[in-house]
Amino acid sequence: MNTIESVLAQCFNSTPDKKIIIAYSGGVDSQVLLVALAKLKQQGQLSNDIVVCHVNHGLSPNADSWQTFAQQQCDRFSLPLITHKLKLKKQPQQSLEAMARDARYQVLIQASVEPAFIVTGHHLNDQTETFLLALKRGSGLKGLSAMPASSVLAQHHLLRPLLSVSRNDILFYAQQHDLSWIEDESNSDEHYERNFLRHQIIPALSERWPSINKTITRSARHCFEAQQLLNELAEQDLTDCQQAPYKLSIVKLNALSEPRLKNLLRHFLASYKLLMPTDQQLAQICQQLNADADKSPVIQLANCCFRRFKHELYLTNIYQDISSWQQAIDVDSLATVESLNVALPEQLGAVSLSLLASTSNTESAWQTGIKKPKVGQLVTIRFAHNNPTCLPEYRQRSRSLKKVLQELAIPPWQRKRLPFIFYDDELVAVVGHFVCQDYLADNEDNSYFISWQSELSF
Repeated sequence: MNTIESVLAQCFNSTPDKKIIIAYSGGVDSQVLLVALAKLKQQGQLSNDIVVCHVNHGLSPNADSWQTFAQQQCDRFSLPLITHKLKLKKQPQQSLEAMARDARYQVLIQASVEPAFIVTGHHLNDQTETFLLALKRGSGLKGLSAMPASSVLAQHHLLRPLLSVSRNDILFYAQQHDLSWIEDESNSDEHYERNFLRHQIIPALSERWPSINKTITRSARHCFEAQQLLNELAEQDLTDCQQAPYKLSIVKLNALSEPRLKNLLRHFLASYKLLMPTDQQLAQICQQLNADADKSPVIQLANCCFRRFKHELYLTNIYQDISSWQQAIDVDSLATVESLNVALPEQLGAVSLSLLASTSNTESAWQTGIKKPKVGQLVTIRFAHNNPTCLPEYRQRSRSLKKVLQELAIPPWQRKRLPFIFYDDELVAVVGHFVCQDYLADNEDNSYFISWQSELSF
């Protein structure tokens, strides 16, 4: 048994019942992977079911013929083939190559409902290219770890069993077995950074230092191990600093050294699968931790915000201005329907108005009773107000609405996302928090019940 087949046999000998999904492009790497696994299967050295998955990206005029080639190769070895044709449209600030890769992984994930092994033909030279690309971008340890041999991908395990095998070994196997394969014309286009490295830089490095691929792989492994230690440290710090989901204690954060704090913040964002901040953004977050207590600074990242309020750091979405939104409610229609549901903007859920109290409330839902409006009064739900004086049900004296919301320790951005119920221009209730005393329900026949279920934490 040659090296490639031996590596593959060892990879799967302890998990004979788990399906193998081959990520197959038809290039020499995936062709060798397919043929080697098929041979092991035919020889009885592999008992796993094998499925081949080919994604037609539609980016080359030869894409359809490559799909035909994939079908021919699967027919040759009696292997089932899953194909999927993509229609990619370039998005601003995103490379077509990255879009194709992400779409390809989505197809692979959907190839099996049951957990499976998704296996790619990445090899030693690919690892060198990935490391150098990360180095060029100024990546940290995580990026310099390059490609792991094994990782989780949705319900599956993504395996790269040939990472210790060189491109020359793969070409030798292909020639030894008289294989044919697809040559993607884009592989010679040095406009792509990976191709430039492959054709210009790595050959020069290998000529000077023949073992460069192996030494870079060793460095990537060291980076991976160091990153694992940082992850463990960040997890300990997160346990100590996290007050609740999306919320960190500023007192605890300020007790950390700056490198340790930045490590925690990256880990915190990664736990919610959010994009990493730039060095400048991280420095700004660290600086704003010591802002004056009466300030509520906001640092906007690519797809989220960090916001400070009192002694806590909040992770939130990027919110839109909804101050101009309002919705009138036709309360007369409650005579013919069980309840009225008003959908709120910005995924804030819905406010329900009914004649009867709900008996199916969950813990996170808020419900209360309010007096019915007078005949002819307009009932609206709004997010804006002119700071009226109000007397909440729990207070002895009236106060301005802004001061009441501050008393309740509601963060400033959440105050702008609270639904207010008005009768004409009179504030009736701040949904989720209180009813004004003049509008408290006094008897069931003269009452409406309002309820709201929403998560304002992010």
